Amino acid sequence: MEISPWSLPFNLLFTSMLIVVVLAADPYSKALLSLKSQIIDGSNSLDDWKVPPGETPSGKVHACSWSGVKCNKNSTIVVGLNLCMKNLAGELLGNQLSVFTELVELNVSQNAFSGELPVEIFNLSKLTTLDISGNNFSGRFPNGITGLKKLVVLDALSNSFSGPLPVEVTELESLKVLNLAGSYFDGEIPFSYGSFKSLEYLHLAGNSLTGKIPPELGKLKTVTHMEIGYNFYEGSIPWQLSNMTELQYLDIAGANLSGSIPKQLCNLTKLESLFLFRNQLMGSIPWEFSQMVSLINLDLSDNLISGPIPESFGELKKLKLLSHMFNEMNGTVPDTIAELPSMETLFIWNNFFTGSLPENLGRHSRLRWLDVSNNSFIGSIPPGVCAGGKLFKLMLFSNNFTGNLSALLNCSSLVRIRVEDNSFSGEIPLNFSHLHGIRYIDLSGNRFTGGIPADISKALKLQYFSVSNNPELGGTIPWKTWSLPFLQNFSASFCNISGNLPPFRSCKSLVVVELQKNTISGSIPNSISNCQSLEIINLARNHLSDHIPKELASLPSLGVVDLSHNDISGSIPAEFGKSLSLVLLNVSFNDISGTIPSHKLLQSMGSSAYAGNPKLCGAPLQSCSTAIDGKKLRLILLISAGVVILIAATVSLLIRLRKGSKGQWKMNSFIGLPQFTANDVLRSFNATDSMEELPPFSGAFCKAVLPTGITVLVKKLEWEPKRVKIASEFITQLGNSRHMNLIRLLGFCYNNQLTYLLYDCLPNGNLAEKLRMQRDWGMKCRIIIGIAKGLCFLHHDCNPPIPHGDLKSSNVMFDDNFEPRLADFGFKHLIQLIKGTVPATRSTLGTGEFNDAIKDELYKDIYDFGELILEILTNGKVIKGGASIQSKPKDVVLREMYDENEAGSTNSLQEDEMKQVVDVALLCTKSRAVDRPSIEDALKLLSGLKANGK
Repeated sequence: MEISPWSLPFNLLFTSMLIVVVLAADPYSKALLSLKSQIIDGSNSLDDWKVPPGETPSGKVHACSWSGVKCNKNSTIVVGLNLCMKNLAGELLGNQLSVFTELVELNVSQNAFSGELPVEIFNLSKLTTLDISGNNFSGRFPNGITGLKKLVVLDALSNSFSGPLPVEVTELESLKVLNLAGSYFDGEIPFSYGSFKSLEYLHLAGNSLTGKIPPELGKLKTVTHMEIGYNFYEGSIPWQLSNMTELQYLDIAGANLSGSIPKQLCNLTKLESLFLFRNQLMGSIPWEFSQMVSLINLDLSDNLISGPIPESFGELKKLKLLSHMFNEMNGTVPDTIAELPSMETLFIWNNFFTGSLPENLGRHSRLRWLDVSNNSFIGSIPPGVCAGGKLFKLMLFSNNFTGNLSALLNCSSLVRIRVEDNSFSGEIPLNFSHLHGIRYIDLSGNRFTGGIPADISKALKLQYFSVSNNPELGGTIPWKTWSLPFLQNFSASFCNISGNLPPFRSCKSLVVVELQKNTISGSIPNSISNCQSLEIINLARNHLSDHIPKELASLPSLGVVDLSHNDISGSIPAEFGKSLSLVLLNVSFNDISGTIPSHKLLQSMGSSAYAGNPKLCGAPLQSCSTAIDGKKLRLILLISAGVVILIAATVSLLIRLRKGSKGQWKMNSFIGLPQFTANDVLRSFNATDSMEELPPFSGAFCKAVLPTGITVLVKKLEWEPKRVKIASEFITQLGNSRHMNLIRLLGFCYNNQLTYLLYDCLPNGNLAEKLRMQRDWGMKCRIIIGIAKGLCFLHHDCNPPIPHGDLKSSNVMFDDNFEPRLADFGFKHLIQLIKGTVPATRSTLGTGEFNDAIKDELYKDIYDFGELILEILTNGKVIKGGASIQSKPKDVVLREMYDENEAGSTNSLQEDEMKQVVDVALLCTKSRAVDRPSIEDALKLLSGLKANGK
């Protein structure tokens, strides 16, 4: 059959005309197609929004069959438009909305719409639900909303609105839900917000609201749910809120509130949840709170509350969560708390509580999480603490508990046990074959005896185990310990453990082994080659013998090896010198013989790493006495001649370099840098074109290659002769501060005018360069914990402590094994010393007393660490986010972090760990410096993460 050449254009023309005719009779579809053409549909979610060719007008709306469009029963009128979570973006212009006169519901939530909210929406007079949440609408909230007389729900959560809160909404007499949280609204809450007639839900949290909370809110007799926290109010909680008699949920957390808690709140007898945490509330908890008999959740944590837990709380029979952590409370825990039948979570850590825990705690409820750490409790663990069969986290660390752990014998639900830093004694009664979910156990710093339980190998999910500093523990290491499939950290130092090391048959997850200060004998098994993830092994001060296996030296991730003070013989394996990850090797005080392998890495460890081995020689120890044959002699002569020629060729350059300098150049080397002379270093600088242009007192650096081929990073400083002594003393302290998470200061070359600081040159760049790279959760944990460990060393292991002074992503470097190392630590203080701007001398710190300037810098480090956590969690999207995170509701922050890190309900462990990390960031970025934890405490809170192992 022959087809006419005119048929195809004619068909297209006919189809187009037909569609025009259809749309002319169908203004709804026409308006929606116009809307589609103006927005960005990144996922083609609106792909079905089209008019099929060939159809004729039928009086019905074509759009009624499109996704997100809801019509009446006859499909003749559009009554609802739901575009929720369709990955749409762009601006809503509003010019298509005029035809939707019967629209009842408009939902464009969870997209990426931006720009101003179109005022045309307010002409949809029959609208009852308007949901624009989860977008990026900006500017002031437009006037005109009074046109929506029938509006019941207005949800604008999580946008970028600014300016004052809209006052017109108070005229909407049918309004039941008002959600304006998570934007940038500022100014005070209008007092007229107390005049809503029908409002049931009010959410204003996470903005920039200021001023006092208006007492007029107490007139909201119909409101059942109110969240107004995470703002910047002043003053106290108005007692008039107690008149909101229908209130079931009240959240004013993170709101900068002060003063005492009004006892009148006890009138809220329908209240189920009260969240007042992270404020500056003072005084004691009103005993009248026992009248709030509907209360399920009570969180007053992170305030300045003092006094005891009211004994009257025993009347709160529905209470599930009681959180008073991070306050200044004291006294004992009332026995009545143990009688609460619904109690699931009790958080009272970081207070000043004393006495024993209630004898019946856990017997009358299904207790799930108990944290009383960092108090002054005494006595034993309540015998029925696990009676409910649900306890999964038990945190008792840093108290004065005594007795044994018999109460935990049948706690099969436990996932985490932390009882370190107490005075527990007796045998460890844990039945590992019944602890199916146990992941974390810390029993360190107690007085346990009887050895490590032999069935520890049955704890198949165990990741972290520590019994260190139990000097009477004794026993041996159970034979199959290393075979635990998820074990990352095993610490049993100073425990009087004897016997041999078990074979390392299967240890693929093992990262840390700490067994120093025991009486372990025998050899290090060659099977340690199976531990490919091992980073730290400390076997110092034992009775180990035989040789160092080359299998140990060949492990790819090994960073710290301490075998000092044993009876090890043989030579040092040359494989150590080829390591790309090794930071510290200590084999001192053994019976090692031979020559130290001539690798620069091994020579950089310093003589202290090899001392106490009389048969050992070679750099950095004394040279080995060997005969020189003819070939070697000729080689030495040739090298010597070359050196003479090199010196002759560079002497003029040296003279030029010293022009204008005052005084003799000197070289001070630390562990890790061969004993170069100042001339050696200066000659290397002459080959660096940019050295002269390197600005002093800046963060800039140049690379230089020293005579042995070592590449270093160089910073230049200028100083006056009178500052040389004090500054060089501090530089020496920095150079002697060694930790696997600090970049090494190798030495400094100086005269009376200039100094050059020589640092390790790390090959993998810095964190700022890599923040946009998507990293898995384990790697993020590793980076955060590494930063915390380095900072903790500076603050708590250095005497006097060293503030970092400039903690930021560009000062976190990565070594060959992508382990984070802090750079530029102490550099800010060094510049202050050189310029004479230090308010007080550091000498007072040696007595343990911090001057105010140093205290402030330590506190600032903590704040910077909190902000750095946020930067890592958001892949660099949130920079300097300390203030913003404090102003948002915690659930909003967590949801953002979950989304950014793709943590879903299928990974509850990751969500739990992420919540821990966010909690630490929130604590570290508190506005008042004294409210921030020490970095040591922050590290404790992070110690349960899978990268490490509350």
